[in-house]
Amino acid sequence: MRWVFWGAAGLIAYTYLGYAGWLWLRSRWRPQPVRLGTFTPFISIVMIVRNEATVLSGKLRNLMELNYPEDLYEIVVVSDGSTDDTNQILSHHAQDARVRVIMNSQPGGKAAGLNEAVQVARGEIVVFTDARQRIEPDAVRLLLQNFADPNVGCASGELMLGDPDSGEAAKGIGLYWRIEKEIRELESASASVVGATGALYAVRRNLLVALPPETILDDVYIPLHVVRQGTRVVFDERARAWDLPDLGAGHEFARKVRTLTGNYQLLQLAPWLLSNGNPVRFEFVSHKLLRLIVPFALAAALVSSLLIPEPIYRAAFVIQLAFYGLSMLAMLQMKRGVLARMADAAFTFVILNTAAVVAFANFVTGRKAVWIR
Repeated sequence: MRWVFWGAAGLIAYTYLGYAGWLWLRSRWRPQPVRLGTFTPFISIVMIVRNEATVLSGKLRNLMELNYPEDLYEIVVVSDGSTDDTNQILSHHAQDARVRVIMNSQPGGKAAGLNEAVQVARGEIVVFTDARQRIEPDAVRLLLQNFADPNVGCASGELMLGDPDSGEAAKGIGLYWRIEKEIRELESASASVVGATGALYAVRRNLLVALPPETILDDVYIPLHVVRQGTRVVFDERARAWDLPDLGAGHEFARKVRTLTGNYQLLQLAPWLLSNGNPVRFEFVSHKLLRLIVPFALAAALVSSLLIPEPIYRAAFVIQLAFYGLSMLAMLQMKRGVLARMADAAFTFVILNTAAVVAFANFVTGRKAVWIR
């Protein structure tokens, strides 16, 4: 039981602290700065939509107002079997010469839509984005500066959860996302990021691979294949897209389950990720796979500390119970104070690990994750 407890505790500590610490040391021992420069090729901005009528007009206006030469970019939009007013909105905006529209009467899935869009895209660089998030005017121009470095094959922007005027959210999912971005920055500083931000990332067109139709995480599958071809995936915090920090607990939980289910799926779609053929295998295991194991390590630590009749383990058991009890306080929706912030952080941690358990169940039972924007 002692081996179980300390093994579980060690895995949890490495996943959330040790890996970040190692990245920090590596970024100072072996930094690999990107050689930024002016780079303005013709680009294709690709977006797949399904029933996005409530946000689509605003997003298209957002893309048309980017600080990038109008004659050097096109917008390719695929409607994936939309049944609301999405197609009518696209037809209206297609009058602009920069907008190219593909309307599919039957849904084929996001991955199939991306494959279709890339086939018709004419840009040297393909920029991927989603309908809901708003991109800052200079974001694409700044993101493209990374491609002045020939070693860069993919560049990821930064997703900000909050409002551009009031700033980024500092609680709940917002806190988790800020920690996640710190890890991505450290990965990028000395090697490559394991995945990209789906709201805004760009890839050299000649490095793109076809997505299997069932792919859940295009923003991880594509970047990992870019790394496999010998180029880097970098993270640029200057290129920012904004999203709402709170879309409702149910929506956020479902989206996290989908993401974690996608991590399991990657092992099926690309088994080479665990082989020597993956240049970022260590990072992939540390950043993606160990988080899938943490819920089981948490359970092992709790049970083993209960079963060992020694004071230190009894104390560890009580501390764990107190932590889970603290997470329940978040349900009281306390507005201010240190306790409220601690409860919110604990609750977020518990929810994310619960989502990992549900993702494991999806993987074992073969249940497919639905497309959640």
